[in-house]
Amino acid sequence: MGIRRATKGIAEFLVETVGEAVAEMVLGLLACALLIGLVLTAYLSWSFSPRLTVAGAALLGLFLAHGAWQAFREPVRRRRRGCAAVAAAGFTLAAATAVFLLLYATDCACL
Repeated sequence: MGIRRATKGIAEFLVETVGEAVAEMVLGLLACALLIGLVLTAYLSWSFSPRLTVAGAALLGLFLAHGAWQAFREPVRRRRRGCAAVAAAGFTLAAATAVFLLLYATDCACL
C-alpha cells in the first residue's frame, strides 16, 4: 500500500511540474506575441503618419488618465455610467496588460 501511495504522489508531482512548465512557456510566448504586436502597430502607425500617431497617443493618454481618475477617486453612491465606466474599464485593462508584460515579457528573447 505504501508503494502505491508513493507512486501516486510522484506521478501527481510530475504532472503538476510539467503543467507549470508548459503554462509558463505559453504565457511567455503570449507575452512576446503581444509585445511584438504592440511594437509593430506603433511602427506601422508612425510610418503611416507621425502626426496622427502622436495625436492618437495623446488622446489615448487622456482617456487612460480619465479612467485612472475614475477608478481611484472616492466612491460615489451612484454607479458609473457611459464614458466614465468605459474609461475605468479601459484603464484597468491597460494596467493589467502592463503588469502582464512586466512579469512575462522581461524574459522575452525575441527582442
